[in-house]
Amino acid sequence: MKLSELKLGESGVIKEFSDLELSIKLLEMGCIPGETVILERIAPFGDPIAIKVSGYQLSLRKEDASTVILSS
Repeated sequence: MKLSELKLGESGVIKEFSDLELSIKLLEMGCIPGETVILERIAPFGDPIAIKVSGYQLSLRKEDASTVILSS
C-alpha cells in the first residue's frame, strides 16, 4: 500500500521508497523505514495531505506520498 492511499485517521509503517531522489528528502524529514505514519489531514481538494511522523506533522503532495510504500 502507498502512503497516498491511506484514509483519514489510518496509519501504516514505512517499508521503502519507490523514488530514490525523493527518498533522500523524505529521510531527512523523518520518514525512516520502520516509522509509523498517521494520516491526520487532507486539504479540501485532496492535495496536499498532512501526516504525523517522528512526533511532528509533515505536509506532502499526494504525488510525493505515492512514492512511500507502507508494509501491510
